[in-house]
Amino acid sequence: MGRSIAQKILEEHLVEGVYQPGKEIGIKIDQTLTQDATGTMAYLQFEAMGVPRVRTELSVSYVDHNTVQIGYENADDHKYLQSVAAKYGIVYSRAGNGICHQVHLERFGRPGKTLLGSDSHTPTGGGIGMIAVGAGGLDVAVAMAGGLFYLACPKVIRVNLHGNLKPWVAAKDVVLKMLELFTTKGNVGCIFEYGGEGVSTLSVPERATITNMGAECGVTTSVFPSDETTWAFLKAQGREQDWVEIKADEDAKYEKEIDIDLSEIVPLAAYPHSPGNIKTVKELEGMEVDQVCLGSCTNSSYKDLMTVARILQGQKAHPNVSFVIASGSRQVLENIAREGALADLISTGARIAESACGFCIGNSQSPRTDAVSIRTSNRNFLGRSGTKSAQAYLTSPETAAAAVITGKMTDPRNLEEMGIAYPDVEMPEKYYIDDSMFILPPRHPEGIEIYRGPNIGNPPSSSPMPDTISGEITIKVGDKITTDHIIPAGSKMKYRSNVPKYSEFLFEIVDPTFHDRAKAIQDSGKHNIIVGGLSYGQGSSREHAALCPMYLGVKAVIAKSLERIHLANLINFGIIPLTFKNDTDYDGIEQGDEIEIPRIRAIIQQGGALIVKNKTKGTEFEVEYNLSDRQREIVLVGGTLAYMKGQAS
Repeated sequence: MGRSIAQKILEEHLVEGVYQPGKEIGIKIDQTLTQDATGTMAYLQFEAMGVPRVRTELSVSYVDHNTVQIGYENADDHKYLQSVAAKYGIVYSRAGNGICHQVHLERFGRPGKTLLGSDSHTPTGGGIGMIAVGAGGLDVAVAMAGGLFYLACPKVIRVNLHGNLKPWVAAKDVVLKMLELFTTKGNVGCIFEYGGEGVSTLSVPERATITNMGAECGVTTSVFPSDETTWAFLKAQGREQDWVEIKADEDAKYEKEIDIDLSEIVPLAAYPHSPGNIKTVKELEGMEVDQVCLGSCTNSSYKDLMTVARILQGQKAHPNVSFVIASGSRQVLENIAREGALADLISTGARIAESACGFCIGNSQSPRTDAVSIRTSNRNFLGRSGTKSAQAYLTSPETAAAAVITGKMTDPRNLEEMGIAYPDVEMPEKYYIDDSMFILPPRHPEGIEIYRGPNIGNPPSSSPMPDTISGEITIKVGDKITTDHIIPAGSKMKYRSNVPKYSEFLFEIVDPTFHDRAKAIQDSGKHNIIVGGLSYGQGSSREHAALCPMYLGVKAVIAKSLERIHLANLINFGIIPLTFKNDTDYDGIEQGDEIEIPRIRAIIQQGGALIVKNKTKGTEFEVEYNLSDRQREIVLVGGTLAYMKGQAS
């Protein structure tokens, strides 16, 4: 039987287990990437493992999230990251060099390789033919130390693309169509694999836009073939020697297949407060717009910015619109500058921001109260922009450009009536390349001392699983609770290496009293328990959404369903992830109920049904725990670091 692209790459890297969808496998990781918001803790955990040097083919530490340096914390952490990189053999990408996913695609991504990143949008690398997976920082640290990455062997869904995109319709609209079809939940354990003759009409940056936002569907990753288009992109980057052809066998079998006619897609938008809320731009037309933010790892490539620059050439930003641009990389910024496009954007009235994550994570360019903000980024969660009352809409660069001109949500196809023709932007045959913002590790790092600012502490340790969990439902939340709901990004991320301080902001956007209540329960000697609805833990790979609850004594999360990365992070920090056997039991418990899960340690060890007793209401219900033997051991000893120490001894 023929094999899919995903199967070929995974089987080539398979070390433990067998390729059987749903079964746990352990794969070798070729490359890792970290960013400063999650990387600081990842490297603290790596240091705790006592490994003298990274054991991957390539590991890169990017500084792209917390580049706004108000206070000493971010600058101190950047110095820590630079010194760790030099000490342990890691390439360091300085602040200003660009967003990790865009830069990695340009300078390091290689078809057929595996990439593990401490950021949920690592699947961007699938646009170049990699199996690129987002994970918590601890999983990345393990991979850097030479350990395997464990995951459920994925089911592969084939997406056949046909035809061509029409003018004013973009790759962003393709992935918004995917979100309309698949939604943001129910896709855990799957891979989207793209094929069909329509693939050849998409450039590598367009493919990367599509794989980037596959993360919002909850899939493990997305992947495109490596073909002549991939070769042309790598050649333009001076890296054609990294190219290999990768395609699916004609008789490859898939979990299911769907067909999408690119010519039938129209401009789309995701409306507040989920990437899965999809409408046509035509349905939203006329809505006044206060802010347009162009950039992020989703839509900040050369093609994206050149397209917008040509649309806006000779135009002026509407007086009611604040127009912000952040290129995805310094390379993109330099190349559009050499083409004259940067001057055109500045002439339009664009505010040029740093090549960084910036507005996407809410650490800059927060909109005004009750604003409508059109963004080309990948998430529009409640409060993520930094302004809780703002309404963020996700669109293509073309739709964003139309709003800049008109001051309203406008179908970009209407610009033809204003005499604006759709620009035909060709991919460069050769990019201007300057790698001077990478700092390569020295060959002899013996004398390097690691810098530690006062904001850095040691990773807190979890306690082993108790015989019985006895405590309180500290918080009960609804469906689609994201890691942004659990622990905020934005200005609070500067405390990422100071877990006691960062923990003060847990569930801030949902219930600001959570921290004090959880601390009081912990101090009383009881356990904290979190209850969630469907798709709990969507969004970022931010392991602090598990690490900080662990620090406050959370021992269990009970939900209708959990997302892949967050579930793995809970296990990594010794928190047992449980799901309701019957979703109706969710309605029978309330915040503040006193809960007991008797004999949980013995039951996890030996197998059997787990019963939760609600002592407040005098009821009980069954919960499920879908753990591999390895995961059971990790939870029992109190997390992955404790597990690894036990394995080493």
